[in-house]
Amino acid sequence: MKNYIFLFIATIISIAASAQRKNAKTETFKVFGKCEMCKERIEQTAFKAKASKANWDINTQMLTVSFDSLKTSVNKIKQRIADVGHDTEEFLAPDEVYEKLPSCCFYERKNNNNTNTQETTHTDNVIIGIVLEETKKGKLLPIPQATVQSLTDKNIHVVTDSTGIFRLASKVPTSIIVSYVGYNSDTIHISNYDELKIILKNASNTGLTEVVVTSKRASTYISSISTRNTLHISSKELTKAACCNLSESFETSPSVDVSYADAVTGIKQIQLLGLSGNYSQMLVENIPALRGLSGNFGLTFIPGSWIEGIEVTKGTGSVVNGYESIAGQINIEEKKPDVAEKLLLNAYANDMGRYEANVNIAHKLNDKWSTALLLHGNISAMKRDDNKDGFLDAPIGQQINAINRWKYTDNKGFIFQAAIKALKDERQAGQESFNPSTDKFTTNAYGVGLKAEQYELQTKLSYVFPQQKFKSIGLLLSASEYKSGAYYGLTPYNGHQKSLYANLIYQSIIGNTNHKFRTGFSWQFDEYKEVYNLSNYNRVENVPGVFFEYTFSGVEKLNIIAGIRSDFHNNYGTQVTPRLHVKYAATNNTDLRLSIGSGFRTANVFAENTGLMVSARNFIIQNNNNYAYGLEPEKAWNYGIGVVQNFNYQNRKGSISVDAYYSHFIKQVVTDVDASPHNVIFYNLNGKSYSTSIQAEVNYPLLQDFDVRVAYRFLDVKTTYNGTLLQKSLIAPHRAFINLAYEAKHHWIFDFTMQWLSSKRLPNTSTNPIDKQMKAYSPSFFLANAQITKKWHNGLEIYIGAENLGSFVQPNVIIDAANPFGNYFDASMIWGPIQGRNIYTGLRFKIK
Repeated sequence: MKNYIFLFIATIISIAASAQRKNAKTETFKVFGKCEMCKERIEQTAFKAKASKANWDINTQMLTVSFDSLKTSVNKIKQRIADVGHDTEEFLAPDEVYEKLPSCCFYERKNNNNTNTQETTHTDNVIIGIVLEETKKGKLLPIPQATVQSLTDKNIHVVTDSTGIFRLASKVPTSIIVSYVGYNSDTIHISNYDELKIILKNASNTGLTEVVVTSKRASTYISSISTRNTLHISSKELTKAACCNLSESFETSPSVDVSYADAVTGIKQIQLLGLSGNYSQMLVENIPALRGLSGNFGLTFIPGSWIEGIEVTKGTGSVVNGYESIAGQINIEEKKPDVAEKLLLNAYANDMGRYEANVNIAHKLNDKWSTALLLHGNISAMKRDDNKDGFLDAPIGQQINAINRWKYTDNKGFIFQAAIKALKDERQAGQESFNPSTDKFTTNAYGVGLKAEQYELQTKLSYVFPQQKFKSIGLLLSASEYKSGAYYGLTPYNGHQKSLYANLIYQSIIGNTNHKFRTGFSWQFDEYKEVYNLSNYNRVENVPGVFFEYTFSGVEKLNIIAGIRSDFHNNYGTQVTPRLHVKYAATNNTDLRLSIGSGFRTANVFAENTGLMVSARNFIIQNNNNYAYGLEPEKAWNYGIGVVQNFNYQNRKGSISVDAYYSHFIKQVVTDVDASPHNVIFYNLNGKSYSTSIQAEVNYPLLQDFDVRVAYRFLDVKTTYNGTLLQKSLIAPHRAFINLAYEAKHHWIFDFTMQWLSSKRLPNTSTNPIDKQMKAYSPSFFLANAQITKKWHNGLEIYIGAENLGSFVQPNVIIDAANPFGNYFDASMIWGPIQGRNIYTGLRFKIK
């Protein structure tokens, strides 16, 4: 009888458990908050709303809850959370409740007219922070009545409030000391107005307490929120080196390679994943830019002082931004009129005779309108020939560059932005004796002349639905014109490009915020007119397209972005571009990412190979038709995998990242400089062409304020040339990198970067006379840069630095430099530095 009773009870329990499992639900959705106190409030409220489990991630602001659908619902949980002061994407917290939150909990309420007025902005010259203690169980609690004192003015001190928050009126850079009875005092150096989190922890070895300070983010980082493998480079990182323009913005980044295109023009080119920068889609605030004829030359068109930040995405990027991304996407964020410094003055000079000046002015007209004027000018007037080959080591010339930006927001969801851009650039290079007024297009002396003008109008309109923040619509518009006139010895090259761009984007959800999507329509129009060596090359590209991108976040720790676009090219027909990105958070500190996707583009054989024009080579195009250059469009697939492991060692946070990418071309325009040293031949790929990139990087502060970045990168890049698969020339298979950055007391900043590049395969010159041949491989070499910066409280910074500290220079950078009009002249075979040690200095002055 007992057995039957036990069997009956077990059956009832099993049925009840089965029913409960059927009613069990797990949902993940966004809840806006800011700090550890927010986390506790959000999770406790979820439990009160009858959730069985609740976990809110402070970084992603995503709350995962488990609950019985018969007892509660996800909307009931969201409503309860909104009732205690935290917005969700469907329910808004009452303003009066939000206003009563502790000040450390004030998060940004987008498109809300009643944003708390107590929250101090950075422009108020107020340092904001929170002082916390960590319990033995790892829980963070605020410390009230802790003393925070300025070391620059000991009459300035405050105490933390009941929530551990302090506000100290002081300009940065500065130093403060935090003290509290029973804890060790510690000095903290502050260089910006990022909010501080100061944690008091018990030291296990002494029983005493130390102060640990964490700021919001490092100067470079891969966001744990981002599904894509995107490296964020801040404006702070750009000040570590002589970042005069975009082409010099990657000196402290191991992910992007920078090299000279030739030994004469001074133009720098970038590479990502072992592929030319032409295979990375360049964006300025998500609008395609620096493309077409301005490609390589255009990297000098964006001054470093204009850049707010750079986002480098490895692998194919978002389908929303277009179809041209193959190796990656590089998005440049320029300074915004509503958040930029009121005034920024920047001056630069180096011992090569290059002088630059920048003036940024930003002004808020009222609470809706703001404007900014960004001005840049540079001049290089000194003729130098340190290697005594008769050619200038760097070109002479000047550039004038300006942007006028406007922004309007009605504080109800509508934002309008517009920018007008204008640029004029002139350079002269070649032999030191060259005089353009008497020697141009003659054999008296070899000269290179480069002139460029660019004008652009950009407009952005966006609207976020106030009661449905997950829903928005945006329109991006751009119209630009680029004109270039150049000559290389006896060879003229002129280009003219007119472009129009439009992108209409609608964003919403499917059911709930676990299923988001972006869709829309884009249009890219380009008119090209080129004249090379008196031959005309004209074409029009008219490419309307549609796209759809779906984001899934319904499974804990897993995010998926799947996108597809279809573009209708007027000459190449329909082009379908699918892309997939996956991120899995294996642990709280481990992120795995996968990506796969394709891209296509039209090669601009002249504009992308101007470095080869500084030679006696003949340009030969083996074409199949009369459109453009008679070549097929380029198309490739890219596959990537990466892992980021964050760690905390000795109360200092570090990260280890490893990624691998493989790109293979289905179609490619091959630039063949191996067939003959007298020719450069362009033809469609017939065989394999691929790039494999593997990179490992470690970031860790060895000491407080002493950051170390170490990286190693391997490349295997091969292309089929005339039936033979060869390693691509002028690419180093191995690269090692180290960056040391130290912020010392009294606002001194020291930065040192060294890299080692392995031997590179050189183009075949075996048919030249022996004295005009290059070896099959270059030697390996080291390259080191350093900079010292001193900051003052009044916003003044002075810096001095040196590039190529060891003054290593490639010998014989020009083949047959004595006979520039002969058959063997070639200044395009550049495998190393072409300039010796370059010492520079500069100053910055900011009024925030």
